Amino acid sequence: MKKIWQFVFVSLFVGILLFLPSISCHPAELAFNNDTLDLCGSNPATLDPAISREMASHAYIMQIFSGLVRLDENLKVVPDIAESWERSEDGKTYTFYLRREVKFHSGREVKASDFKYSWERACNQATGSQTAATYLGDIVGANDMLAGESREISGIKVLDDYTLQVTISTPVAYFLCKLTYPTAFVVDRVSVETGKNWWRQPDGTGPFKLQEWEPAQQLILRRNELYYGYPAGVEQVIFHFLSGMPMAMYEKDEIDITSVSMYYIDQVRDKNGPFYRELDITPELSLYYIGFDTTRAPFDDINIRRAFCSAVDKERIVRLILRGMVTEAKGILPPGMPGYNENFEGLGYNVEKAKEFIAVSKYGSAANLPPITITVSGYGNDIPGYLGAIVQGWQQNLGVEVMIRQLEPENYLYYVKQERDEMFLLGWVADYPDPHNFLDNLFYTRSENNVSSYSNPELDNLLTQAAIEQGNATRFSIYQQAEQEVIEEAPCLPLWFGINYTLVKPYVQNYELNPLGIADLSKVWMKQH
Repeated sequence: MKKIWQFVFVSLFVGILLFLPSISCHPAELAFNNDTLDLCGSNPATLDPAISREMASHAYIMQIFSGLVRLDENLKVVPDIAESWERSEDGKTYTFYLRREVKFHSGREVKASDFKYSWERACNQATGSQTAATYLGDIVGANDMLAGESREISGIKVLDDYTLQVTISTPVAYFLCKLTYPTAFVVDRVSVETGKNWWRQPDGTGPFKLQEWEPAQQLILRRNELYYGYPAGVEQVIFHFLSGMPMAMYEKDEIDITSVSMYYIDQVRDKNGPFYRELDITPELSLYYIGFDTTRAPFDDINIRRAFCSAVDKERIVRLILRGMVTEAKGILPPGMPGYNENFEGLGYNVEKAKEFIAVSKYGSAANLPPITITVSGYGNDIPGYLGAIVQGWQQNLGVEVMIRQLEPENYLYYVKQERDEMFLLGWVADYPDPHNFLDNLFYTRSENNVSSYSNPELDNLLTQAAIEQGNATRFSIYQQAEQEVIEEAPCLPLWFGINYTLVKPYVQNYELNPLGIADLSKVWMKQH
């Protein structure tokens, strides 16, 4: 994700839906009416594509805005506002040809200069984007602007109103994939310059536009009649805030779709029950993990990191506490991701080995370790059972007491890197189906998303090789070597890979959740009910 992080760990059980616009065709016989799609939602932290880095905000941004390209239902890059493009022989220069009928919600026509403005705004230090370096940093001159050394991005040239030329520093295979992320979406300069809170009344290009936003009650999106693709199949989407428990609202027909938490999983898995036929199960390209601050004692010692990884019985936690709703992670790359190695073993549960790791560390004994705290998202006593089991495992197996400190969920992803303790809890959902999105984004030394501050020159060299390699077989082989290096160095404890459990009312048509946790709401339409 979507995404820094597509969403924090707690959202696995709360259930936040993320949606992406599309220009896919609806059934020919569909006659649009006043149908409304009702969903549970939460207040977005922002509706500014350059700032957003979590799914609660993306759920709306990816309906209201759009970019040059998008991912289709098969996670392939396809045209969006750019109807076509050309790539130079050396793989460094892309020439995008824009559609001529694209308009902002206000009616102003979108031109190539709007993309140049949008990307330079994202890279302007004054904007404060925490994602621009990751998703636009390949463009020549972007890093100069991010560093405050330039007022424009030299690698972006407007050839005419409908032609944009973009030059990247090295011919990386995943560049177009990065442009599907919100940071690369186009924004209306006229709207942005109305003031710092312009995004409370955003002027986008997506299939829906913001009609109403009452922060403690609801957010309403309405079909964009000026949309350049096929019009959305529902007239409006209402996201209800703090209106009750989602499952109870679903049972009372107050919402049409809901994710399922582990507290209801037995009920919805019952083949003789009322919900089984409405249940959709989708594996997710995601990783949930505990990160270690590798610059701070005691996790500046590789053996302490390995000990903490080896002292957690993940299989038991997945089976008994999480009710088998996730898949145990032995490595970094999830099943379904190109380069996934099904035979990967990682650092398994081995208490004796964990004790040996501590014994050979510079501390020699668990009694010599400094105080350790783990930073998590949440409020008050809202500590999930799986986290309690992990902390208890460290205490029982290693004799180490770990304190828990919470940050407010709405601010967690924006501040965890600055406010983290010795350990932290995070989830990462793929923005695009390439191992670069996990291994490079999370563990490369200079990555914005390297919250562990982990630095390994050998790993950096592998990731650099993989980035410029054009043959997929060789690329994925290098990424597997990089994954092995990460697990051996243990900057994090991989916990599990996500699976989405969703209930969808029978009258809701064309709702499909893809492995990125994304559903294309513009394709959804409703039967009479």
